[in-house]
Amino acid sequence: MRKFLVIAIPIVTLVLFVIVMLSGEILKQPLGNDDNVLKSIETIIQDVDHENWEAAYQDTDNLKKVWNKVINRVQFSSERDEINALSMNIARVRGAIQAKDKSIVLTELNEASEHWRELGN
Repeated sequence: MRKFLVIAIPIVTLVLFVIVMLSGEILKQPLGNDDNVLKSIETIIQDVDHENWEAAYQDTDNLKKVWNKVINRVQFSSERDEINALSMNIARVRGAIQAKDKSIVLTELNEASEHWRELGN
């Protein structure tokens, strides 16, 4: 029995770690209506296209909240650089919205959505 436990515990632990490391694609999917990152990005793009800067700023705050929820799920299965890059994109979007610079906002949001697609792959 002892020999079985000495062999089984490390194997089960390694299998569990591999499952967690490979689960990024599944964990980044929205679990409800309040954690859909891509939908939040698309909403901001629509606000900026209509030059509704106040709504875009509020939606950016919402994107930040949504992203903070998702980070907790994907932090162990995704690369830290991708997580940091997407966080920086959100910060730049907020600044560009304050400056009302449509081209920078759209560039950063498209880059953020690309980071989102690469997250967990």
